[in-house]
Order: sequence, then structure tokens, then C-alpha cells
Amino acid sequence: MQIRISWPAGHLTATLDDTPTAQALGKALPLASTACTWGEEVYFDTGVSVPRETTAQQVVDPGTVAFWTDGDALALPYGPTPISRGAECRLASPCNLLGRFDGDPRLLATVRDGDPVRVELVDE
Repeated sequence: MQIRISWPAGHLTATLDDTPTAQALGKALPLASTACTWGEEVYFDTGVSVPRETTAQQVVDPGTVAFWTDGDALALPYGPTPISRGAECRLASPCNLLGRFDGDPRLLATVRDGDPVRVELVDE
């Protein structure tokens, strides 16, 4: 499944793996939310509530599309967060892994706190 995440200054597409969380998110699309930033991470509420999967991770690669079960939010890290050690992408708590961005995740640096964001399925 491919999704597009759009905000006023740009957009990125991501390819999601076939996971229970990705399926739940896919059923909720399209969705609109408000971006929050935390260091070099963008996150926003999805209105989707799912349990933490056994494969959840707290330290991920830049460009990972993750789902923060504690906040029902997509978590999109592209660099260090306030709790990172060095250059790692350390999320607030373990998150379900959904997939990866297809383009340069550093584009997320153009997202501003409070920006409107939209997530939709990409027609294949």
C-alpha cells in the first residue's frame, strides 16, 4: 500500500508493509490532522487506535513510517529527537513499524508545528 502525506510546503509518498496497523490506518484514509514537531520528527493524530505490535521499536532509521500507539499518531522521524543518543532517531516510546518513505525524508524539515497535514491512499 502506498500513501501520500501532504502539508503546505510539500508532500512525500511512503510504501507501507502489510501489517495490522497499516491495514487499520488504510481503512481510516483519507484523513486530515495537525502536525506537531519534536526535534527532527513530525507526528500527528490519526484517530486510529491499535495495540502495540510485538515488533514495535523505539530506535528506527530516518524515513521510517511508524505508529505511536500511546498517542494514536503517525510518527515520522527524519533525524534526532530530544531523547536521541547521538544521531539516532529515538521515538518517545516503542512504535509499530509501518514502512518507509519513498523519497528524501529530510523534506519533513519543512513541516511546521501546527501545519495542516493530509494522508491519503495513492492510486496504484
